[in-house]
Order: sequence, then C-alpha cells, then structure tokens
Amino acid sequence: MLPLSVLSRSGCAGLLASVCLISAPAAAKSSIHPSVQGSRPIATCAAGQECEPLWPDAAPGALGNAPADLPFLTVYPPDPAKANGAAVVICPGGAYGMLARRKEGVEPAQWLASLGVHVFLLDYRLGPAYHYPIPMGDAGRAVRWVRANADRFRLDPGRVGMLGFSAGGHLAATLATRFDQGQSQSPDPVERQSDRPDFQILIYPVISMEAPYTHRASRTNLLGRNPAAAVLDSLSAEKHVTARTPPAFIVHAESDPVVAFANSRAYADALRQAGVPVEFLAFVEGTHAFGLAAERNGEPGQAQLSTWPAQCVKWLESRGLLAPYSRLP
Repeated sequence: MLPLSVLSRSGCAGLLASVCLISAPAAAKSSIHPSVQGSRPIATCAAGQECEPLWPDAAPGALGNAPADLPFLTVYPPDPAKANGAAVVICPGGAYGMLARRKEGVEPAQWLASLGVHVFLLDYRLGPAYHYPIPMGDAGRAVRWVRANADRFRLDPGRVGMLGFSAGGHLAATLATRFDQGQSQSPDPVERQSDRPDFQILIYPVISMEAPYTHRASRTNLLGRNPAAAVLDSLSAEKHVTARTPPAFIVHAESDPVVAFANSRAYADALRQAGVPVEFLAFVEGTHAFGLAAERNGEPGQAQLSTWPAQCVKWLESRGLLAPYSRLP
C-alpha cells in the first residue's frame, strides 16, 4: 500500500493548465483570467479571488490536463484589519465523487474569513477516475503549500488547520492520523513542510471504511469495489489516533440518514482515549449535508444545528487559534 506522501515523491504526469474552473457564488458568473508569473501558472477568479495550483508544473498521477485532473486552492483572504495569522484548508464533501462546493466550501470559507482566518478551499481529485492515495496526496500537499507560503500570506505556520465535511471530513481525519514531517532535503520547498494539520474541524464526517458504519459510496469512489481488508483498516481513522493527532471539533446528528453517527462517536472516543482534546457536538436530531445550517432560499435552517458555527468559534478562541499572530507587523 502506498503511503500518503508517495505522491509528492513520484513522477509527474499531465501538465497543469493555466486556467482553473471555479464555481462562482449564485448571482455571479465566474470570469477566469489566466496569467503567468515566471513559470508558475496563476488564475485570478471572480470577485478578486485567486486560484493556486498545488504543483507548479504537473500533478502527480494526473490522467490528463482537464479541470478534473488539476487540484488547486482558492484563496479567501480576511479583511487585513482582522487577519490573525490562522489558516484553514477546507475539504468539501461529496462522497469522493463530487464536491459540494458552495454549501461545504464557499459559504464556510466566507464565514471563517470573517473571523480573520485565511482560508484555502481545496478542489481535490475525485473518483471514479482517481482512487486512494490521490485525494490524500492532494490534501497533504495543500497543507504543505500553505505552510510553505506562510510568509507570503502572513500566516502562523503553527496554526494551519483543516475543516472537512462528510467525505471531506474523512480526508481531513486521515491526514490528521497519517501525516509526516516532510523531506528536509527536498529541492521543492513545499515538500520540506509537514502536512500535519494543527487542528481539525469535522462536520458529519465519514471516518471508517469498514462495515457496518462506513459510507459505501465514499468507500467505492475512493477505493473501488473490492478493496483489501488491510486498506480498509489503514483508512479507518478511528484506528490510528495517537497522542500526536491534532485537537478536534466534531459535529454530527445522531439521526443522520446518510453517514452513520457511529463514525464520529468512534473517532471522538479514540481521541479521548489517546488524550487528544476533542469537543463533540452530538445533536439528537438532524439531517446530513447541512453545511452551516443557515437559512437559504427562504427555507429556515435547523435551529439546533445552526448553533455549531458559534460553538466552533468559542472552541477556536479557547485554544488560542484566533489570537493575533505575534509575528505580524
């Protein structure tokens, strides 16, 4: 089985295009204007947003150069007056087959940016074209990339966290339990960085790849139809928690009809047993894929579920994750 870091060390196939397709907010159409700075392709998105390819020339394991083959980050900077040096990489859900990019990407990015956090929304590669370890390699590269660019964005490299929804929660939890310290001798400055998130925020996450609690569509899209038992074990995050696993904030509804509540319960239990700080919001009633659970299109949000963002802010503040960065000018 390939380790998570193998993608960063493997050969590259498929050139990065200089244009990234971005889902713009509803009421606005995206206008992508590619430009090149040196040899690195840059794309500036609608509303002044910037897209950054994870690799400067090619994505390891790419099957082509279509948008689906090109993992990238969309940058959501905070108001400079509020910037506190913290950063979060967001992994939207979608069962490893699509990305719920607005509800589990754009909206949470805007919320976190309003708190002074620098946000990087990750478009990672998906099944059925891309199986493990490709998505994990994309996520690890994203965390490394943010740390490598900490000076550029005036970030604290010790406060780089991940927010994952559903299958994106599995991606974040996998990285939180299977990280490395980087390659100190690599000629690539990004690869010299650790891919360990400093904190994890998991919203109705897929955690286990094993029956009876796994989400079968996520498992099939990530691993194919007949994955080996050893692979299922290695990608069940609740089995690989250690004292070095980062602190976690977890949200899940017991009545979730899509991803079994037992996923989050098992992971929270494992974190506690390892002595890792965890706050687990277990709602008795609720659905799946509620995002921020705010009102949209005239439909009211679910009153209890909609409290999680405010409680998450309190948790972030209690851990000093929203404090001003002392090295900021």
